[in-house]
Amino acid sequence: MKKINVQKLIASIEADAARNIAEANIGAASVAVMQDDQLLYKNFFGDMTQQNGEKIGENTVFRLASMSKPITAVAIGILWSRNFLSLDDPIEKYIPCFKDLHIRNLDENDNVVDLGAVKTKPTIFHLLTHTSGLGSDIVAERLWSTFSQEDIATLETSMPVYAAAGAAFDPLSRECYSAVIGFDILARIVEIISGQSSFDFLQENLFGPCEMYDTGFAPTEEQWERMITVHNKVDNKCVVGETEPGKVFGNIPVTHTSGGAGMIGTLPDYMHFAEMLLHKGEYHGKRIVSEEYITQMAKAQVPEVMPYNQCWGYGVRCVVDETYADLPVGAFGWSGAFGTHFWVDPANKVTAFYMKNSLFDGGAGAKTAVELEKAVTAAMSDE
Repeated sequence: MKKINVQKLIASIEADAARNIAEANIGAASVAVMQDDQLLYKNFFGDMTQQNGEKIGENTVFRLASMSKPITAVAIGILWSRNFLSLDDPIEKYIPCFKDLHIRNLDENDNVVDLGAVKTKPTIFHLLTHTSGLGSDIVAERLWSTFSQEDIATLETSMPVYAAAGAAFDPLSRECYSAVIGFDILARIVEIISGQSSFDFLQENLFGPCEMYDTGFAPTEEQWERMITVHNKVDNKCVVGETEPGKVFGNIPVTHTSGGAGMIGTLPDYMHFAEMLLHKGEYHGKRIVSEEYITQMAKAQVPEVMPYNQCWGYGVRCVVDETYADLPVGAFGWSGAFGTHFWVDPANKVTAFYMKNSLFDGGAGAKTAVELEKAVTAAMSDE
């Protein structure tokens, strides 16, 4: 196991933060790094405040966006661990409207066309690994704009319109990121099997046991007050970014508990979640999900359609080759559209977190996320 040089780590992180603040690349951010269950570094940067005007800190609430996906993947894993489902189960077993799923794509005139029924039935595995074709590619973006607020009022109401929108390709013929729809379908499957709302299931089986007290979908009035103000960069200046009032992600109502992008949470909450992942499904002596599932979650699952230095596990990207120099092979994690980012490095017992909410430089591969990866990796040595 390589050890992190704390002084070197701090110097890199704080130099990056000072530059990004000066260049208006971030409004405010929280950063934390742990190794071997010890907190090596945690700090809060920037002048952008919470909605209540207070500076950010331990209890600041962030829009997690796609960092919701690993949580939804664990919800599926809990049910799998208890033998309530198989990852090979077709979606239609639980949600019959997906039985007659068609492929839809764009023709030479940029119009959406129906290319006929899928040859392979999409499964839970396909959803977890972004190989279902559901909610993928430019067709999904085009069709999403046609959904009304009534269509997407809840997970349940969304399923028929998701099914009618079709798949962008035949499942497992390739991979393509499903920003919202794929993991929303997984969240609905959790509801159907458990007989609970997705929030109630997570609260009982994950959030409560892992002491994730501020993680959820519909912020309370008090949580809205602690929500970080969204940042944007305009004319090289830091400004308040515009978001839809009363909504956590895009135009999705908070009554729609989006497993793909709709969660909120704090830095400590996500640190607890990552600690559970590092300990292969156990949190402070409590078994949350089976070790076998977490091992598979953190493993490249679809190398046949993703033969690169990164590959999808279950709801996370996994580093599989040394040519991705910013993280060690075996590290896994994910990011959010507003700039949240985390990873778990099992070999070196590291978890690391970058929490910001910005309309500038967010999502996978965000500059700030890569800088943190580089800072942590560069600070490691064999000492």
